[in-house]
Amino acid sequence: MSTRRTTTVILGAGGRDYHVFNMVFRDDPTSEVVAFAAAQIPGLAGRRYPAALAGPLYPEGIPIVGEGELEALARTRKVDRVVFAYSDVAHVEVMHAASRALAAGADFWLVGPDRTMLEARRPVVAVTAIRTGCGKSQTTRHLAKALARPDRRVVVVRHPMAYGDLVAQRVQRFAALVDLDRAGCTIEEREEFEAHLEAGSVVFAGVDYAAVLAAAEAEADLLLWDGGNNDLPFFRPDVLVCLFDALRPGQASLFHPGEACARSADLLVVSKADSAPAGQVESIAAEARALNARAEILRAASRIEADRPATDLAGRRVLVLEDGPTLTHGGLPHGAGFAFARSAGAVILDPRPFARPPLDRLWHDHPHLGSVLPAVGYDVAQRAALRATIEAAAPDLLVVATPIDAARLLGLSIPCVRVRTVYRDLDTPGLADRVEALLARRIR
Repeated sequence: MSTRRTTTVILGAGGRDYHVFNMVFRDDPTSEVVAFAAAQIPGLAGRRYPAALAGPLYPEGIPIVGEGELEALARTRKVDRVVFAYSDVAHVEVMHAASRALAAGADFWLVGPDRTMLEARRPVVAVTAIRTGCGKSQTTRHLAKALARPDRRVVVVRHPMAYGDLVAQRVQRFAALVDLDRAGCTIEEREEFEAHLEAGSVVFAGVDYAAVLAAAEAEADLLLWDGGNNDLPFFRPDVLVCLFDALRPGQASLFHPGEACARSADLLVVSKADSAPAGQVESIAAEARALNARAEILRAASRIEADRPATDLAGRRVLVLEDGPTLTHGGLPHGAGFAFARSAGAVILDPRPFARPPLDRLWHDHPHLGSVLPAVGYDVAQRAALRATIEAAAPDLLVVATPIDAARLLGLSIPCVRVRTVYRDLDTPGLADRVEALLARRIR
């Protein structure tokens, strides 16, 4: 009888890939994960998934290589199986990855939610979307406030962004901005955490989500899952909300696993419905209904609020700093900051002539980007380049439309106007009331 373990490579970006390993492969003696193959996030390749997290079957941990090494790895390690664990990837790109695996002689796997969703002892409300940048975090912040009661503690659990010391990041709890400083969070992490903390929520995240779940349950009566990109939740939800973007028609069924989120959801929200023509909103609602006829559909506004009046921007030279993932992974040319600056009559500076390496590659890697600067800072070099780029542009005002306090974080002396997007219901009953009604039926 052969005792050879099934050799496996997991494709990912420091999030679902680790979770799939922890849930499905870590304790499986019949499988051997020979590598994680990473793309999208700079700095992951060349590291290791540490032995302290990988378990006794992996006393030396697991190497993390670049995804470009897949074919060579398949040959040298005789790889039997390639597991796809990315989110917000076009369906055609998923099948390109499948074709590469098949050409190398390997099986191609997508691991389903029944094998990767943890069962919670507390009620779970999960917020997902068809694409990055649909407004999940502002929707989650709205629900965190609306669902809280004197007898119900609501805790936010965020999708992982495991880019640092993975052992130290096994379980993360953030209750104040100083916690982010102590943890050395990247700009990308801070974009997802800061606004929740400023709103008064406690946020959990990490690498090992069984341990994250246990920690969050210890101080919560209700768990609110704030999804990353368009990924499926890691906890089995009692209520699943999926957002559609009114400004991106025709994308409802084009991206993985956003389509699966839409088909699984209990509530479908057409966000930014205040910014799109009525006919387009109805068209997107029809797309949603075609994917999931049983779910309720409602409309929501994404209101832009600023801490300075729009008149302060009129005729002034401004540089717009936008939320990074919304523009890069989400594929949008610009966001709320650009819309606010343009409507205010500002002179919007093109950051490209001022871009310092390695930020200057952003517009090459993401040619759809417009005259805005994504808040990118996965490492010290990128953060330094972001500051240098802003200072080189020397705007009269920096329009900060990323959730982070950029002036504080980057040590800028340039005057800033902070722009935020806020969830607002456009239908009655609103989202929180519909969530409460579903929880009442499902939680006894």
